[in-house]
Amino acid sequence: MAKVITIEAELRDRVGKGASRAVRRTGKVPAVIYGDNKDPLSIQIPLNEVIRLINRGGFMSHTYEIVAGKNKSTVLPRDLQLHPVSDIPMHIDFLRLGKGASVAMAVPVKVIGEEQSTGLKRGGVINYTRHDIELNVPASAIPEFIEVSVAGLDINEAVKISDVTLPEGCTPTISDRDFTICAIVAPSGLKSATNAADASDEESEDAGDAESA
Repeated sequence: MAKVITIEAELRDRVGKGASRAVRRTGKVPAVIYGDNKDPLSIQIPLNEVIRLINRGGFMSHTYEIVAGKNKSTVLPRDLQLHPVSDIPMHIDFLRLGKGASVAMAVPVKVIGEEQSTGLKRGGVINYTRHDIELNVPASAIPEFIEVSVAGLDINEAVKISDVTLPEGCTPTISDRDFTICAIVAPSGLKSATNAADASDEESEDAGDAESA
């Protein structure tokens, strides 16, 4: 589970495009906290702090505690708007998380067991169907990643969601099928050689059939 990080923010008493531009000119990022059946809370966060948190990685999948005046909220980022040219953060929407809440989110996949994969030892490669898995997760225990083991897998064998042990309280949002996460496949060079060999065998068989006729 990711550690909850505290963000020191300030309350905003003005909203709207003009007010947001004014906030940005002071080196801060306008943001809003919503949800949990409470009124939205407009805040502003120092730009350098937002950039620091984004550069840590996994910004959208971490839980934060925002302190703004006397207000303290446990939140999860749900929307991050960046400048189309400079990529500077322009606005953030945070979802307020109530006690016992759960959220749907994409959790990154972390592959393990590569040293024990027969297929990889034979020159195969990992083909990702999904780099992350969308799960319903407890807001108070959001996993940083989901471990997916390829140990023992040979070429043309795959890992499905039913093969993965999910953290307690986490369930896939897709529940109507046993979907594939990744597979061990032959490298393109080996595929080309195999296809060429198959084509050569077919030509030989065709030639033999012609001679017999």
